[in-house]
Amino acid sequence: MIIWDLVVVGGGPAGLSAAHAAARGGLRTLVVERATHPRYKTCGGGLIGISLDEVADRIEVPAEDRIDRVTITRDGRREFTRRHATAVLSMVRREEFDDRLRAAAVAAGAEVREGVAARAVEQDPDGVRLRLADGDVVRASTVIGADGSSGITARHVGVTFRQVDLGLERELPVPPAEQERWRGRLLLDWGPVPGSYAWVFPKGDRLTVGVIAARGEGERTRAYLRDFLARLGLSEVTPEHDSGHLTRCRADDSPLRRDRVLVAGDAAGLLEPWSREGISYALRSGRLAGEAVAAGDLDGYEREVRRLLVPEMRAGHRLLEVFERRPEVFHALLASPPGWRMFVRFCQGRASFAETLARRPVRAALALLDRLPARRSGVAPRPGAGGR
Repeated sequence: MIIWDLVVVGGGPAGLSAAHAAARGGLRTLVVERATHPRYKTCGGGLIGISLDEVADRIEVPAEDRIDRVTITRDGRREFTRRHATAVLSMVRREEFDDRLRAAAVAAGAEVREGVAARAVEQDPDGVRLRLADGDVVRASTVIGADGSSGITARHVGVTFRQVDLGLERELPVPPAEQERWRGRLLLDWGPVPGSYAWVFPKGDRLTVGVIAARGEGERTRAYLRDFLARLGLSEVTPEHDSGHLTRCRADDSPLRRDRVLVAGDAAGLLEPWSREGISYALRSGRLAGEAVAAGDLDGYEREVRRLLVPEMRAGHRLLEVFERRPEVFHALLASPPGWRMFVRFCQGRASFAETLARRPVRAALALLDRLPARRSGVAPRPGAGGR
């Protein structure tokens, strides 16, 4: 029986980044993925600068569009558009992006086994056993779980979550006139449910249109998507994909590993709480996990995540708290030149939310907002929101 140095569960950005780093470090690495690449994945597919930097030495990004204009509305009203001289976001289709990451991991020396799901993970003094759906058992010295927040590795490690949101998304094939209307431009709309927003992301001959809001507001979230599509004149377009998913942000004290099983990306609950952007967290945490295993320093993975990613998440929770209470302030801020510059710097990877919130004027503004009453919404606060 082959005993692998590392088995990665999940072949998305986190898992394939872990596999690439570990294989490049000389480890015998296997990736187990339930689907077969290329496969559709529910995801906005917007790459910020941090993500582009992470993959620059691995792949040529298959960008369907590069965004230099952003239109922002408040539940369909108070529209404004801002333009930047260079691209602020790159749009990818996840089936193409992930497949290139898979090819890069294989080129680095990893083996990828597709079309079989992992059913159970077990540890003993000799290592880790992974039981697969086809009855096979794979043995490894270490396992990195990148199989999503509801996967077997998150349960095995005992990951806990402080924020759960429901995202609904449609992939809409559109005619040339509609493609031209959206080329180089995305739309963000701050929604009627506290903490919610909607988006239109152009990707060549299709648009990715979606909304996200706190779990527990399912009917209002579905109504928001229906209204958003109607406003855009897209209600009658037959979607190529119509899907939903839950995004989950880890609790501050949630574990990142259990003995020789580490979790990364969504499996660890690592994503930006306000925007719910997860690709950059998946790429970075996956690489950090793979490097830690290659270096024989599993504790180092936890240290690096807490040093690099956790402060950004805490800042994101702080932003979401204010956004839920006073979305009109965010709208007005982004309409201003300083707010637009801040948004561009974040999107291009030149400043993090943690760095932005550490600035004295921003801290003072947030303290002032804390003293203002929340807008009336008729909706109870998000569970756990008071702990942000």
